[in-house]
Amino acid sequence: MADSHHEDEIIGKAYDSRLMRRLMEYLRPYWRMTLFALITTLLYGMLQAIPAYLMKVEVDRYLDPTRSQNLPAVLAHFLSRDPIVGIAQIAFVLFLPTVVFSFMLEFSQSFAMQLVGQKVMYDLRKQIFLHLQRLEMAFFDRNPVGRLVTRATTDVDVLNDLFSSGVVAIFGDFFTLLSIMVVMLYVNWKLALLTFAVLPVIALITASFRRAVRDSYRRIRTAIARH
Repeated sequence: MADSHHEDEIIGKAYDSRLMRRLMEYLRPYWRMTLFALITTLLYGMLQAIPAYLMKVEVDRYLDPTRSQNLPAVLAHFLSRDPIVGIAQIAFVLFLPTVVFSFMLEFSQSFAMQLVGQKVMYDLRKQIFLHLQRLEMAFFDRNPVGRLVTRATTDVDVLNDLFSSGVVAIFGDFFTLLSIMVVMLYVNWKLALLTFAVLPVIALITASFRRAVRDSYRRIRTAIARH
């Protein structure tokens, strides 16, 4: 019971910087592919603000001509004054290439990080099984089989999700939000600041939800390890 209680205490740690640094070491052999995924994630996040900006350009140019003077000189010179032609230019020359390029970037970074995640998972499982084979038989008498199987399978799968999806989601969402915030401040900084006023409330709700989900995951993980 003491060992089980001690393990539950270890599970209760929300974040361990030393452990995170050890996990990041597994990415070192695949740093080129990881760097490629981060660059594509950065570009993908920047492109997410373009469709909304093109919609603004369309409205200012053809639905509210009094605001057309606020358009960049390049767009004002490029776009036709005829609404049908101008909207077609925005749709096929600007919007469609943005969507296609965004899809290519998203596919590239997802493929790269999934490949890195699988390679890291293989390295981890290989290291764990080699370590288990070198242990004395008395170790297996003292530790439940369910706990050892959880370490070698479920926990490694979670780490695979971290490397293949979690890192991409964190950086992708960060760059996407950052690019959207920059465009909002550029278009109308007063209205943007008014919109940002709800961010503290969203942060509090997110933190509360994260704690509840983390506690549920810990209970599930402990239950699996006991069987």
